Amino acid sequence: MKKIKTIITTIVMLWLLSYFLSFGIGNEKVIDEGVAIIPIKGAILPEDSNDIFGASGMGSDTIMSSLKRAMDNDGIKAVVLEINSPGGTVVASREVANFVKALSEEKPVVAWIREVGASGAYWIASSSDYIIADELSITGSVGVISSYLEFSELLEKYGVRYERLVAGELKDVGSPYRDLNDAERKLMESKLKKIQDVFLKEVSENRKLTPSQVDEIRSGFFYLGIEAKELGLVDDLGGRELAIEKAKDLGKIEDGNIVEYKPKKSLIELIEKFTNKAFFNLGRGIWADLAIENKLEILAM
Repeated sequence: MKKIKTIITTIVMLWLLSYFLSFGIGNEKVIDEGVAIIPIKGAILPEDSNDIFGASGMGSDTIMSSLKRAMDNDGIKAVVLEINSPGGTVVASREVANFVKALSEEKPVVAWIREVGASGAYWIASSSDYIIADELSITGSVGVISSYLEFSELLEKYGVRYERLVAGELKDVGSPYRDLNDAERKLMESKLKKIQDVFLKEVSENRKLTPSQVDEIRSGFFYLGIEAKELGLVDDLGGRELAIEKAKDLGKIEDGNIVEYKPKKSLIELIEKFTNKAFFNLGRGIWADLAIENKLEILAM
């Protein structure tokens, strides 16, 4: 029981500490003539995820929060997006791309593609003022994909039958328990094409691509940095130093500080994480104590 009291006391103290300190959290450091480096790493999702059993990546809100910090900080004169992402969900990618476009109207934004800046991540990069990639970086992939596992034949093999009960003829389109018919497949592909049309339109406008260039990238295939430059998808080839140099040039910065806006959890989030773990251990401890007590009672008999 002493262990339980200690855990509860610690949790209460942390919550009280967060209450009194939360008013001072988030004050932005005063910077003069600075360049902010904002990471966009992993899959771009509606919210942060580190689920080892699912997608792992950054949430659009997290990325946009960093972008807003750079936008609101008068000392930040230019921004470098450090992109290392294969893309993400359509809406989340578009949200960030639109925010980058809004930011670029106030401050120059340089997108630096490291290993990968493809699909939704390239959509974001195309919204910047200038794109830099390595010769071997993976870029482009201006396409949309949707897939699922279909194992109706496997079920049939083991005598399992899918009983279809729907209100709405197309309600179970994409169910893994049955195959798509030709009409359903065409319908799904038409939805994907509409999304790609919007994707292509915005990328072509952002990069001022010609019709022939748009036709070239319409396949959705990826390009190495050196190929992307020839196609007009990338402005220059290089790395971090070139990206910072270009950002300083666009921002008319002679020297300047380099500030990395790494996403960080608030004190409340850290406490919540600790609390969840503490209550897990608390529950485990209670059962352990009960087991010990029961054992002692049995021995006392």
